[in-house]
Amino acid sequence: MRFFVHLSFNGTHYHGWQIQKNARSVQAFLEDALGRVLRETVAVTGCGRTDTGVHALDFWAHFNYNGKPFGCEALTYKLNAILPNDIHIFGIFHVPENLHARYHAVSRTYRYYIRRNKEPFLEGMSSAPGTYAATPPDLDLMNQGAALFLGTHDFTSFSKLHTQTVSNTCTVTEARWFTQEQEFGMAPLWVFQVTANRFLRNMVRCMVGTLLEVEKGKKPVEWILQLLDGKNRSLAGFSVPPEGLFLWKVHYDKLIIVN
Repeated sequence: MRFFVHLSFNGTHYHGWQIQKNARSVQAFLEDALGRVLRETVAVTGCGRTDTGVHALDFWAHFNYNGKPFGCEALTYKLNAILPNDIHIFGIFHVPENLHARYHAVSRTYRYYIRRNKEPFLEGMSSAPGTYAATPPDLDLMNQGAALFLGTHDFTSFSKLHTQTVSNTCTVTEARWFTQEQEFGMAPLWVFQVTANRFLRNMVRCMVGTLLEVEKGKKPVEWILQLLDGKNRSLAGFSVPPEGLFLWKVHYDKLIIVN
């Protein structure tokens, strides 16, 4: 039987979702917790991979299990009791055997948060001071640049070098900047939200860094078109730090829950 796991995690202390040798990963902690509760080795497949230090508010994974029956609510409770406080399980669901957490996700939405001031309560959850100008950015200008990402393009210029991806082509359906008001007297956050059918490693962080260079007046808006055509990572802007990046939403056409 196949089960979907819906979870979130603070990526500060992890080298991403995927298991890596001699490094902490969310996948390793989840597989270990499942193995302890179900008393057998369980392999988990995630909806994608995240880079070191990146967070996920909406993450899905699946695993197969044909052992002793369990209640999904009870398993959720037991896993949350075992897992570290920076990993939370929302629920576990019995799904059809052919439903795949990664391959059946039709798109994903990321958000990148930038704070204007030093904010102790947002430390590790938004980009650190020094990665942007101290004055409010020109969001209209950055949205002009963001609009150029829309559509289907080769994002080689915005990808980490020497990856093993077969294709660097992605279809972006949303790319925009907006402000998000905060409580307790904290300054508003600047948020970049982008949705695509797939993402390359480091892609969103490089997109944000490139748009910040446009906003600072270092490059014209049209520079982004040159980068897309150039297919050369060394031509694009810097990559912003990972702590401001969140996997915000994973989109499926439908999730069929088996009773």
